[in-house]
Amino acid sequence: MNTHPYLRAYLAGIFLPTFVLPLLLTFVILRLVLQVPVPVEQALIFPMAVVPLLWGLWNVLWLWSSPRTHLPLGLHGAILPFLLMPVGATLATCLGVLAIGSHGVTWFQVCQVPYTLIAPMFLAAVAGYYLVWKYVVGFLNGVLGIA
Repeated sequence: MNTHPYLRAYLAGIFLPTFVLPLLLTFVILRLVLQVPVPVEQALIFPMAVVPLLWGLWNVLWLWSSPRTHLPLGLHGAILPFLLMPVGATLATCLGVLAIGSHGVTWFQVCQVPYTLIAPMFLAAVAGYYLVWKYVVGFLNGVLGIA
């Protein structure tokens, strides 16, 4: 009997981002109810479409490569923001959501974030990804019998 370990790895990977996505939709509801002039739904295209897919494929890649690399799951997950940030920034720039300036980035022509804040936020994201992949995705991999 084939146990489909890659399918189980994909499902374990997409669980958390898919679980969090309805929480992100509350921002769209707030925009519609409170008449906020910032088009938040444009910024949600990337997280809703691409992030769960990449998390699932990233977990499949870990399962496939772990016998050869012996890379811990948390460290493997901490590498993912290094791929997501440039892709997300490029997509946001192409959609007109993000403008890159000399002193920082501007979201929706409203909120300016200086580069001195982006680096610590990115490091916090890497640390968060490490912890989420080590404990949440690792737990789900164990429950599904692929860890």
